[in-house]
Amino acid sequence: MTDKIPFDLVSPERLLLSEEAEMVTIPGSEGEMGVMAGHMPLISTLKPGVIDVKGGPNGHERFFVSGGFAEITPFKLTVLAEEALPLAALDAAALELRIVDAQEDVALAKGDLEMARATEALDHLKQLRAAL
Repeated sequence: MTDKIPFDLVSPERLLLSEEAEMVTIPGSEGEMGVMAGHMPLISTLKPGVIDVKGGPNGHERFFVSGGFAEITPFKLTVLAEEALPLAALDAAALELRIVDAQEDVALAKGDLEMARATEALDHLKQLRAAL
């Protein structure tokens, strides 16, 4: 039997997932990492991407994160995400509307800071679309 690692996925709004999994793949800022029980201790920032949870009680689960931090110990993985969404719950049509709105925000931006924020939001939405 494979050892499992406890995994918590937390967003600012709520705890999205708390379960044991055989392996969790996270989008680390230096590249994707597979985390299993016994992993070396590590703290990493996360880039926008997909967290892939395998071998949990609910089967295979996937979540999009817009960024955040991961704390890994040999005994637990905790992800503190800026934003996290279950991929299974996403509506492609609603996502396309959000992308159109974000493109309008970029076009209407007044100033460098507003432009940077709007562009970052649009990039995250496009990465989310690509993850579907």
